[in-house]
Amino acid sequence: MCGIIGVVANKESNKLAELVVSCLTRLEYRGYDSVGVASLSNNFLEVRKAKGTVEEVVKKKNIKDMSGFAFLGHTRWATHGPPTDYNAHPHTDCNNEIAVVHNGTIRNFKELRDELQALGHKFKSETDTEVIPHLIEEYMKRGMDAFQAFKSAIKIIQGSYAVLAVIKGEKRIFFARRDNPLIIGVGEDKNFIASDIPSFLPYTRKVIIIGEGELGYITPSSVYIEDEKGNPIDVLSRIQIIDWDASSASKEGYTHFMLKEIHESPIAVKDTISGFLNDMETVKEVAEEIRRANRIIVIAAGTSYHAGLYFSLLLNRKGYTAIPLIASEYYNIKLSKNDIVLAISQSGETLDVKMGIKKFKEEGAKIMSLTNVIESYIARESNYKLYMRAGPEIGVAATKTFTSQLASLLFLYSVIERESVDYLEKAHEVVRNIITETEGLAKKFGEELAKKSNIYYLGRGLGVPLAMEGALKIKEIAYIHAEAYPAGESKHGPIALVEKGFPVVFINYGELDDELEKNLQEMKARFAITYSISVNKRLNFSDFEILVNADERLSALAIAPIIQMIAYYAAVKRGYDPDKPRNLAKTVTVE
Repeated sequence: MCGIIGVVANKESNKLAELVVSCLTRLEYRGYDSVGVASLSNNFLEVRKAKGTVEEVVKKKNIKDMSGFAFLGHTRWATHGPPTDYNAHPHTDCNNEIAVVHNGTIRNFKELRDELQALGHKFKSETDTEVIPHLIEEYMKRGMDAFQAFKSAIKIIQGSYAVLAVIKGEKRIFFARRDNPLIIGVGEDKNFIASDIPSFLPYTRKVIIIGEGELGYITPSSVYIEDEKGNPIDVLSRIQIIDWDASSASKEGYTHFMLKEIHESPIAVKDTISGFLNDMETVKEVAEEIRRANRIIVIAAGTSYHAGLYFSLLLNRKGYTAIPLIASEYYNIKLSKNDIVLAISQSGETLDVKMGIKKFKEEGAKIMSLTNVIESYIARESNYKLYMRAGPEIGVAATKTFTSQLASLLFLYSVIERESVDYLEKAHEVVRNIITETEGLAKKFGEELAKKSNIYYLGRGLGVPLAMEGALKIKEIAYIHAEAYPAGESKHGPIALVEKGFPVVFINYGELDDELEKNLQEMKARFAITYSISVNKRLNFSDFEILVNADERLSALAIAPIIQMIAYYAAVKRGYDPDKPRNLAKTVTVE
């Protein structure tokens, strides 16, 4: 997820540069690896960009001194290529006459890049985005006008995108959108286009939301939009007046970032799977290392540990020796010959994990990592680097990053087992449908659990890590004491606390359901109130149940957003801000 902004005005001015900087500042929550701006005047296209924050780059590159009648701005969250000056957006063609900013992932960029290089195009970055200006350039060489060339470039790229482009000689900004958001701001003497509304909200409240697969262009005084079939859209019928404040607008109508980020899980999963398909060579190398390993040490903390435990259970069932290790306990493991380490961290900066991989490297281990931040410390220290593409997460509680971790690890597991990964290409649709279908029930569950002081989360088999994650979520944001156990273990002590009205949440993964049902009846015999989250098969005798249907291989992805929404609505019911839970930080960087 990156932030993009475009502004086009009647008159050339450096005042537009200051305006773009203010827009980028409000977009920085969408990415903060690098920043860049392109300005277009009658005779000149200029690009200034660098690694760093908006404040750092604006000062370093004197961006407020730039002048023009059209500007593009970009604040980046790296997905292809590390955060560097040359990978920062905007990207240009060979002749520096076309500039493009992009939010998303282009799946077929390697093939397109090879074709363009064979035609003589010179590339200056490692990003997927750079193919777009070169495609436009190539089509214009073949006699197309600017808009035809832009449309042809968009037609050939595959993946998710929100794209803005300026072309020398054109007093307009071209745009296209698939999966990732784009919104037009209609001004008095200028028009805006951006990833989200708060970027331009101080300047106009009149907006046009661009639909899926649509493209077109804005000029200082007009807007043109086409649908996927090339039919013009009635722009006037699309104009809306926004009455949110900037804070609300940055959440795109959601009350909290946490809920927004749960709803972003489908695109996060889609981009993650797309990224793994593009990185298949590395994925196969990691899979081969795991096949040859004596033991696989899976080191992680918090939510990432639960994802690692899930992956470890999958491997152990196939005869591998996988040891899930809570990162802060790294000193309890001594490596032996042919052991390898998989480090999982959303930020790539978790101190416990960093300390663990430092010890294991000194013992001669190969390190593999799965992170959400390109070229983070843990990624840099790894022999093999795998990346999620979940985008930045503002809420402290991990939501879309956990779901993306599960998708990543399912992909890796399938490659290890030499199975097809085709089933994962529709995973994002499963996640989207689950959220749509279950949010109302999840809200009811959450609001009921909000009244309680203690909760058990129980599961069996692959449901156990998800039960643990459900308990963690409701602890960290709703401040309700919750414990998770394998359901069979509850008889060995924990059931002593169960009395009338005690809530017990069962995670019915879709396996071992007969055994789980017996555990549920044991709880009901002690007058517990039972809740169940079930995939494909109902858990009989449960007092309250959320039942969903999904490919059994995707059960974890079906359950993850439900337990997150339950915790979210419990926190809200209790009057707490789920984005900023007390005593917690997004990244733990102290022992």
